[in-house]
This record gives sequence, structure tokens and C-alpha cells, in this order.
Amino acid sequence: MGTNQSAIALLSAGLDSSVALALALKEGYQVKLALTFDYGQKAAPQEIKQASQLASFWKIPHKYLNLPFFAESGHSSLLRSSAKQAVPHLSLDDLDNLETSQKSAKAVWVPNRNGVFIEIAACFAEQMGASYILVGFNREEAATFPDNSKAYRESLNQALSFSTANQVQVISPTELLNKTQIVEEALRLKLPLELLWSCYENGARMCGSCESCMRLKRGLKQNEVPFDDYFANASV
Repeated sequence: MGTNQSAIALLSAGLDSSVALALALKEGYQVKLALTFDYGQKAAPQEIKQASQLASFWKIPHKYLNLPFFAESGHSSLLRSSAKQAVPHLSLDDLDNLETSQKSAKAVWVPNRNGVFIEIAACFAEQMGASYILVGFNREEAATFPDNSKAYRESLNQALSFSTANQVQVISPTELLNKTQIVEEALRLKLPLELLWSCYENGARMCGSCESCMRLKRGLKQNEVPFDDYFANASV
């Protein structure tokens, strides 16, 4: 950490980005802005709503940006433009099956999504004099989502050292943790779990069946946290 501890946070309201932000605040970072994106994802209304509430909880300025061009980027089942394509539903056993997880990752992949988000955040960071971009990567999903990995973050930092005048750097306090460990950190930090939205769908409650929901469920279960109220499908 440098002498300038200010940061821009990417905040989707999911478990990882929320805990990453909470950890950074605990470590003394000044978060100047939390950014949330509507890139045409089905869950956008809930992500924006919950991210706004989390930002208010931490008293951090919040902004959301529309990136409509992602609707033209392919046939990801995450996107509203692919409404007829169902988001894959996984079981707990499927989470540890690499072939099944790879198929799920391919179905929800949005081309260069994280790369675009981080480059936009870098613009805000340079404009606002912030040295860091906070992201919620994790070791568990890095196995099937390479843009969730430490190697990806380090490669971004090399590029950003050239593309930003103040050499903005990406940091991820959660990148070496799995979901169970991230839930453990959320509990330690007294993060309001009811404000999270870790679901690929948009409903009154998280669907409880998509891969993101199942990974959160497993993390909660392994930390002995009751979760029936959070999910439409609370079974495991």
C-alpha cells in the first residue's frame, strides 16, 4: 500500500466485491466512489439497488453506468438480450466438477466484461486522484473465470502503469480466498448479508439455483449461517 490509500471500488453487490470493499475499508483505504454497471444483465435492477444500499451503509458515493453495447457481444445467458437462453442451474456437487463448471462459465461469459469495467474505473481513479481500483476476485471461481485471477490482476497492473498518469493499480483483498473464507470474513466484519445480491437472475429473492447462488449457499452453509430467507429455492 502506498501513501495515497484512496481507491475506486467496483461494486456489484455480490459477496466478493462487497467483502473486498469492506476489507479495504478495514485496512484504512479511503474509497472515493463505488461503481456499478448495467451492461444488460438480467440482475441489473437488483444489483444497482443493493449496491446503492451497501454504499449508503458505508457512506460512500455511488454511481451506476449503462453499457448497452454489451447486448451485442454474444449470447451470454446473463444478458436480457438473451432472455430465451436459461441461466444454468447447478447442484452443490456440480461446483466441484470442473467440466460442469466450465460449461456453466461458458454459458454466462460476457466478452471482456471485467476488462472493460476495470479500464473505466481506471479513468475515474485517475480523474479523482485515487491510486487503487478495488475488485472482488476469488480463488474458487478463478479456476473457470480467468479474469478472476491473481495473474490477470497483475497483468492489468502492468498495462495500467503505462495507460494512467498516476499508475493506478488494481487490488483484490479476496483473491486468495474461496467462498467459504469470504463468507467468514463477511461475518467477522459484520457485513449486512441481507444487502448482498449474488444471483444471475432478477427476482424478489435470489434464485438459489444458479452457480453464483450455489457458491454463496455453500459458503453460508459451511459457516453455519441460516440462509432460507435469502433464496427463492433454499434447498441444497
